[in-house]
Amino acid sequence: MRLGVLDIGSNTGHLLVVDAHGGAAPLPASSHKQPLRLAEHLDEDGAVTKKGIKALTDFCASATQIAEDKGCEEMLGFATSAVRDSVNSDEVLAHVEENSGVRLEVLSGEDEARLTFLAVRRWFGWSAGRLAVFDIGGGSLEIAGGTDEAPDVAWSLPLGAARMARAWFGGGRPSDDDVRELRKQVRAEIARDAGHLLRGGVPDRAAATSKTFRSLARICGAAPSGDGPLVPRALELETLSGWIPKLMDMSSDELAELPGVSPSRTHQIVPGALVAEACMDIFDLTELEICPWALREGVILERLDQISVVTRQR
Repeated sequence: MRLGVLDIGSNTGHLLVVDAHGGAAPLPASSHKQPLRLAEHLDEDGAVTKKGIKALTDFCASATQIAEDKGCEEMLGFATSAVRDSVNSDEVLAHVEENSGVRLEVLSGEDEARLTFLAVRRWFGWSAGRLAVFDIGGGSLEIAGGTDEAPDVAWSLPLGAARMARAWFGGGRPSDDDVRELRKQVRAEIARDAGHLLRGGVPDRAAATSKTFRSLARICGAAPSGDGPLVPRALELETLSGWIPKLMDMSSDELAELPGVSPSRTHQIVPGALVAEACMDIFDLTELEICPWALREGVILERLDQISVVTRQR
């Protein structure tokens, strides 16, 4: 069947159209994305602004038309931390549904971590053993770990790259003292619940997903996306730590010239790098393997599993 997956993240709205059936990897057929930057369209009270709501609604309307044009039988729409954490999330969701016809499901942070873990588990398979998964989004950091397809532990922290860029880098490059304080706060936040993952023992494999980790890995020497998803890629802690001081000294134009960095996300590179480094330090990981599958694929795989169960019961 042909499915449309509408992912409303803190940075980007992304419609992914896939050809999918049980027992096979989802095959991308079409992709449509637009930078929405909802994490940065919040007012002082934490509400999504009218401008942000309009941009989201317009994107959902265009995505619906594209999904119909591409022959999608079903469209799965979901939103993550920017909508989840906004104080006017109900208003945002109602406006989108009324004006675009799209009903968005708001995923909890735990569900976001769980579904991302499912995608990574299916990508690496059972041979990965005990698996740890990290995902830095625009609004939040998700961490999950376990030996099965459902993680033993899964949680979310408000440490997304866009969120921190807005809070700490909105006025330009912060002072050295501010960076030290940011680093301290990030590490304390991650370490607070680190025992959830560490109690299960050292993971046999540790992986990272999504744009921030992919960009950092590319900066640190990983193969370009054009080489295809099957090429192994990893982010090494030693290399990343060596790059962070250089990244902090670069202008936006210089950051945009780095491989794997989108011009619209240059302001998120340094805060994202600080979170990535903290994850690896706190969980004593020398490297993270980069997985090409993430939350969208997890949503697709779970839906296919549900369809397979219903089909078998008929």
